Formats: sequence, C-alpha cells, structure tokens
Amino acid sequence: MTVSVLAPLPGRVFALADVPDPVFAQQMVGSGVALEPARDQGPLTVVAPIAGKILKLHPHAFVIFGEKATGVLVHIGIDTVKLEGKGFTLIASEGDTVAAGDPVVSFDPAFIDTTGHSAICPVVVMDSKPDTVESPSVGEEVKTGDILFDWSA
Repeated sequence: MTVSVLAPLPGRVFALADVPDPVFAQQMVGSGVALEPARDQGPLTVVAPIAGKILKLHPHAFVIFGEKATGVLVHIGIDTVKLEGKGFTLIASEGDTVAAGDPVVSFDPAFIDTTGHSAICPVVVMDSKPDTVESPSVGEEVKTGDILFDWSA
C-alpha cells in the first residue's frame, strides 16, 4: 500500500541532510524531507500530511499515525521546544482523528526567525530506514496539500 504524504505547509523542499540538526540530518528518527516555510503569507496553518490519529501533539511538533502503521512526524522548526509553545496555536487535540489536509497547528515563521531558531520543518516517516523516502520535489516550492512524497507502507 502506498500513502501519499502531503505538504503540511507551503515552502521550499529540502533534503533532510540540509537540516541544521544531526538527529534529522542523519535520519535517526526516520527518512523524509524538510520544508523551509514560506515567509510571504504571514502566520501559517500546518495541516495533517496523512489521514489518521494524532498520536502526539506539542505546539512545535506532532505525529499522525495512519493506515498500515505509518507514523508521520511534522516538526515545526529546530529547537523550538525551547519556546515552550510561544508563537504556536494548537487547532487540533491529541487523540483526534484527522483527514489529510485538516488543520493541526498555526505559527508564524517570521516569529521563529526572531528567536534565533531555524523555522525549517522536517516531515519524517517515523522509524523508516535512512534514504527510503525519495521526493521529486526537493529544491522546488510546494503549496499546502501538494504531494511531498509517496511512502510504500
């Protein structure tokens, strides 16, 4: 079964190797891509990249557990846990069942920029082997809801 993982926000797609955090760059959490959020749209709504249940929800990150035991992590910025929720608004709740494209969190990437943290957002298939996600969109701009990559679960 193949799951299409959608862009949870608009921005430019980067390889995980370009993320300024070794946990993501070395794919310790799993394989995926990262999005540098668009800065010309003000606050952004981050949406569910797949349908499923919100397994974990923090202001700066969430995991959605979908069909065929596929878990997708969306991490909003690097070291943004240190902001203790400042600059983020939760829209959904932990335990909610969501469709792909449903709003989960909103934040303003320009605010993250003022904190000295990177606003880049890794989108990772949890516990997947390194380099198992291939995205034809690396280097391109995507809109919310565009297909980032297809994952064979």
